Amino acid sequence: MSELLTALRLSSDRLRALVQPLDDGTLAQSAYPEEWSIADVLSHLGSGAVIMSRRLADSRDGLETPDTFAPSVWDEWNAKDDRSKAADGLAADRELLGQLEALTDEERASLELSMGPLRLGFDETVSVRLNEHALHTWDIEVALDPDAVIPDAIVSQVVDHLAMIAGFTGRPTGTTRTIVVATTDPERRFQIGLTPDAVSFGTAPDGSTVDATVPAEQWIRLVYGRLDPDDPVLRELIAVFPGP
Repeated sequence: MSELLTALRLSSDRLRALVQPLDDGTLAQSAYPEEWSIADVLSHLGSGAVIMSRRLADSRDGLETPDTFAPSVWDEWNAKDDRSKAADGLAADRELLGQLEALTDEERASLELSMGPLRLGFDETVSVRLNEHALHTWDIEVALDPDAVIPDAIVSQVVDHLAMIAGFTGRPTGTTRTIVVATTDPERRFQIGLTPDAVSFGTAPDGSTVDATVPAEQWIRLVYGRLDPDDPVLRELIAVFPGP
């Protein structure tokens, strides 16, 4: 089993253990962001799992998933009550995980998942789901425990797969500069290039001067718009990465 897939199973197990004991009143509580309830986050994860499951099946059969499919799933899940969002969300999450784990080595090697303009291989597909899963599990957990963090075993996988979300959500701030961020646990160095019209995100070249150092767990949350740091350099990057 790939390390990414192992981390996804860990995140799925954590989500299940976190959600199953919750009563209806807690499911209705605000998660992160506050405009979403815990049930809404589970609906988002569940509907996303259904959509990805369909894309996997269509990819295997050489079909294109209809553009109308995702909106129809969102409409269905938005209409569910909170208890159904939770129970069905966990079930759909488990079904997708099982589907990914069941792929043979040959199927994994040949996988090409369509996601808008993107064509994702197996590792990219799992990393997309893992990143979303880990952050939304944190969205729920932090509503119940303000000290919640993403576990190290998941951080070590997510931190190396931030470029895609940074490419989608990065917002120019009108300045031109280069910022190098070093992470700990694990150690990485990222270079963020800012111009008035664009944001670039990649690995910093050897020898680059580091502008800010932060634990990798916090760096992940900053890139996903889920950190309010004290460091002035990192605070500047909040505007660059407002989150999805």
